[in-house]
Amino acid sequence: MKAKEFIGIIPPVLSSFTKEGEIYEKGIREIIRFTLPHVNGYYPIGTYGCGPLMSLEERKRTLEIILDEVNGKVPVVAHVGTADTKTTVELAKHAKTAGADGVGAIAPYYSPHLPEDNLFAHFAALIDAVNEEDFPVFVYNNPHLSQNSVTPKLARRLAEYGLRGIKDSSFDLVNFYFYQEAVAGFPDFNVIIGTEAIFVGAFDAGATGCVCGMANIYPELLAEIYAACKKGDREEAIRLQRLILKVRQITKLGPTVPIMHAILRLKGIDAGYSRSPYLDIDDSLMEKVKNELTAIDLF
Repeated sequence: MKAKEFIGIIPPVLSSFTKEGEIYEKGIREIIRFTLPHVNGYYPIGTYGCGPLMSLEERKRTLEIILDEVNGKVPVVAHVGTADTKTTVELAKHAKTAGADGVGAIAPYYSPHLPEDNLFAHFAALIDAVNEEDFPVFVYNNPHLSQNSVTPKLARRLAEYGLRGIKDSSFDLVNFYFYQEAVAGFPDFNVIIGTEAIFVGAFDAGATGCVCGMANIYPELLAEIYAACKKGDREEAIRLQRLILKVRQITKLGPTVPIMHAILRLKGIDAGYSRSPYLDIDDSLMEKVKNELTAIDLF
């Protein structure tokens, strides 16, 4: 897969655990089966996928299960970001061997406000380890979680070195435009948006892909907004954007990841549970979530 082919609706797919916190293979496979008919790719083992909450071997095993279930039907770009360079490279090499279509990595977390040269060296090591034309490396820009921002200047520098994509989760359309400007000289570079919250604005700006958490629970809604944007049906796109924002608000009534697991269970999907320190939501919050979804005709 070339970076430009990673387009459309791309869930940062949830991982699944038992109540005791063990990898729940059946749940992982059920989530893939539920979402696969509506999506165009996957970005697993990141924030929604609880990657930082797993051991290296658990991350590898979870990816292998996802790749087996997807079975090449859509591209899978594995999130391999960790707090250090060596481990990030190890996970990237595994992902490539396991059959992923590319890798993406957040900037190192727990080492805030690193100088640009440090970030460049980190990502350059990742690019050196696995990058090929048909196996692209993406950077995942999430300054809120990493405390290290990948600036448009750094993005251009990395593009010159071999980086072929950015997933931008800054929630900042101005920054998205600046990224596009920074890599305009690289026609094979793909700038995708990392949230459905600004889907319409990002696609107006030229985005072709969205890594959207809400596609874990309502993939059909995201498929509809993507179709509306492609057709130029702005009225329908705006209607769906507003509805998706309401869904986002409901998932923010508590910790988002366990609420999503709960919603999937409400929909009859054996999606398992999140992993500690996340806790399963209590009955009162479950009832509130159910009522809010019912109010917007989504349950």
